[in-house]
Amino acid sequence: MTYTEVTVAGARELASLHFRFGRYVRLSSAPSVEILRSMMKATRVCLWLHALSTAAVLAGAFDPITTTVVFGVGAALSRTIYTYLRESCNPNWIAFNATGLEEDLRTRLFGQHLASHIIVKAVSGFMNNANPSKPLVLSLHGWTGTGKNFASALISENIYKEGMDSQFVHVFTAELHFPHAGQMDTYKTQLQQWIKGNVSSCARSMFIFDEMDKMHPGLIDSIKPYLEYYDKVDGVSYRKAIFIFLSNAGGESIVQTTLDFWKAGRSREDIELKDVETSLALSVFNNKRSGLWHTSLIDKNLVDFFVPFLPLEYEHVVQCAMAAMSAQGLEADAAVADKVAADLVYFPKAERVFSAKGCKTIDSKLQYYV
Repeated sequence: MTYTEVTVAGARELASLHFRFGRYVRLSSAPSVEILRSMMKATRVCLWLHALSTAAVLAGAFDPITTTVVFGVGAALSRTIYTYLRESCNPNWIAFNATGLEEDLRTRLFGQHLASHIIVKAVSGFMNNANPSKPLVLSLHGWTGTGKNFASALISENIYKEGMDSQFVHVFTAELHFPHAGQMDTYKTQLQQWIKGNVSSCARSMFIFDEMDKMHPGLIDSIKPYLEYYDKVDGVSYRKAIFIFLSNAGGESIVQTTLDFWKAGRSREDIELKDVETSLALSVFNNKRSGLWHTSLIDKNLVDFFVPFLPLEYEHVVQCAMAAMSAQGLEADAAVADKVAADLVYFPKAERVFSAKGCKTIDSKLQYYV
């Protein structure tokens, strides 16, 4: 069998494979992630082999000199296709959408006017600066279920074409990646190497540290040099990277401020950053259970913004339930959303104003009512 026949046969086989995956997806309402990835991979390889097979077929009809040119064109075309389909650290894959971020935060993140405003200003200012003096460091704080993880996802979706699936977005979870207190020195070294290696590959990398309140105090200090105002550290510039810390620490002070506003008859929309920033920073700094406990990141002012996420009220939980129904392909039903919201725990106990768990359990509870 000739090279051309092998190449064409391979392309046909992969095309058949892709068809079978496609047929499975049409019959299944929820294809697995593995199958979807296999579909994408099969499609990419088919295109690549098709480019080579086309070049090979054409080559057989010409003399040796023309054959060389044709194979050169085929190789160049295959490289172009490969570059186009494979995520790269360039504007085709990394491009900030300021309007999209503002709209997503406004319409999809419920009850967080203050966090939304801070995030839009901070991220827009940073991404529109061609030569920032330091990496962007955001510390998101609030009780569970208030939208910290979701806000991080919205940021990534409006910077990276692949969103949270981008190879340039890196998520660390305390209990998963740093579980053993006795191995902190090893974790520090590994963390430094991981960040350095990824920023070396792509300056526009994003690092998200979840469950900071469960992280060993001092671990984050190991990456302090990368968050400083240095031009380069060991030959690598970190100025275009983004670091996002997520934590429940400081949630009590945020709740207290929100509760004080409610007791005074003031709207939560009247709460400004100045009303919570100082008490929040102190609360986080002095919280021994926080990964930012007595960290030099705070006293050296390396955290650009402490972003408070306010406790959610009944109406916000209803909005979460409506959004969850739509996301699951269900018809949004206000009556169902109201039932879901009514079954949650609220505080103060008598007035039932703020949801104790925000929107954390909405998805699982929704199945009970539909």
